[in-house]
Amino acid sequence: MSIHAVKRSQCHLAWDNSIPPVLRVSSGAAVSFDCLDASNGQLDVSSTLATLAALDFAQLDQVNGPIFVEGAAPGDTLRVDVLDVRPGAWGWSALLPGFGVLLDEFPEPALKIWALHAHEDGKDAAAMDGEYGYAWFDEGKGIRIPLRPFAGEMGVAPGKPGAHSTIPPYATGGNVDTRHLTKGSTLYLPIEVEGALFSIGDGHAAQGDGEVSGSAIETTMNVTVRLTVLRDKPYVKTPHFETRSPHKSDEEFYCTTGIDSDIREAMRAAVRNMIAFLVAEHGLTRVDAYMLCGVAGDLRMHEVVDMPNYVIGMMLPKSIFTKRKSQAV
Repeated sequence: MSIHAVKRSQCHLAWDNSIPPVLRVSSGAAVSFDCLDASNGQLDVSSTLATLAALDFAQLDQVNGPIFVEGAAPGDTLRVDVLDVRPGAWGWSALLPGFGVLLDEFPEPALKIWALHAHEDGKDAAAMDGEYGYAWFDEGKGIRIPLRPFAGEMGVAPGKPGAHSTIPPYATGGNVDTRHLTKGSTLYLPIEVEGALFSIGDGHAAQGDGEVSGSAIETTMNVTVRLTVLRDKPYVKTPHFETRSPHKSDEEFYCTTGIDSDIREAMRAAVRNMIAFLVAEHGLTRVDAYMLCGVAGDLRMHEVVDMPNYVIGMMLPKSIFTKRKSQAV
């Protein structure tokens, strides 16, 4: 199979249908992208809090592309098959001013640099369950994060003219930060402009549902997708996707909840309560507990019809704790 290639330098910082395509491909073509991390190369393995303080936020969340897909027209759907995703050897997570569901409670910046370890394909039982590798959150405490890499940004150009920030998600995709879009998944995007103008970026080695602390394990990424134009899905008006479960079939969880008449406050309470649990039961600092929620905790809507209150949960897989509580140091 012939695969087209897009370089790291072939990127842009806004969703804008006037940006000329870097590549034209036929429907059904595979394209490989070499992507920098979400900092656009401003952070590296030796970065410190001083580096974080000097970040140029205008340069964050660049995406590679755009790709013009022949035959794509407004009203069509772009099928994006994720064929392969390979993260770099290191990654970073951070608490950044203005980001995160508890941003008002964590005003100080924080930075964690991760070493990312890949399993040997076919030689590790975890690899057979869809796990690319692992990273130690705290090796002394035995907290190990499974790596299931994906692209946080996948989208097509909006029909509305002008430059649209790459930070939020849109009906046409963008920064959807959906952990389920791993290798083997399929994303469907509504096309609003001729050629679709697909772009991708924001490599994540691991992330919890919600990315509640404001960042995942951010990393460079080599990702290959197949782009196919469909004309039989007029109901696709926002991103739809098909995927497998991100967890092992026998996974067990610890869950905290938040209950409130304001669904956002219920969500914040669920995260806050998980932080309290991690501090009390696993000896983490509040900052580390918050960061762990961002890379491994899954937000869930447990109950949304018994008004006036909502029940929102934060679920943490027990398998990340590789030592029994009495063994932790």
